Amino acid sequence: MGTHTIGIIADTHDNRHTIRKAVDIFNKNEVGLVLHAGDLVSPFTVLDFKQLNCPMELVYGNNDGEKIGLHKAFSDLGNIAAGPRIITWNEKRILLMHEHDGLDAYKTSTSIDIVVYGHNHEASVGTGIPLVINPGEAGGWLSGKATVALLDTDRMQAEIVAL
Repeated sequence: MGTHTIGIIADTHDNRHTIRKAVDIFNKNEVGLVLHAGDLVSPFTVLDFKQLNCPMELVYGNNDGEKIGLHKAFSDLGNIAAGPRIITWNEKRILLMHEHDGLDAYKTSTSIDIVVYGHNHEASVGTGIPLVINPGEAGGWLSGKATVALLDTDRMQAEIVAL
């Protein structure tokens, strides 16, 4: 993969075991950036994310109640803020959000290349521009399947990867 690859994760919900697996996948694929689409839940998950070999961009999810603690814990790894927020990386404009409210309106945007969201714990990769990606639930608590996504920004193709 390489530095033009983004690792995408959401809904980790404190599952440190699957977070460590995701970090290993991201590092092995030499991703240049990791996007977290919310629901980290506790600041202590930073202990596992600190093993990443790249920066992160994150948004809060509806279960992220300890925002001050999360902000403090993740400030050395990247930016965490309320979504939706726009991130520009590798000349791509990425909309990062947790909940999928308003998703249909964003799907027709001509100013956004990629939309990343989480919340419903259902992995999906759309087609076209903007490319809409939900990495599924990395925590694996609801479906029993823990997943992340890898996005090649040169080819604008994403794949869902099981943890």
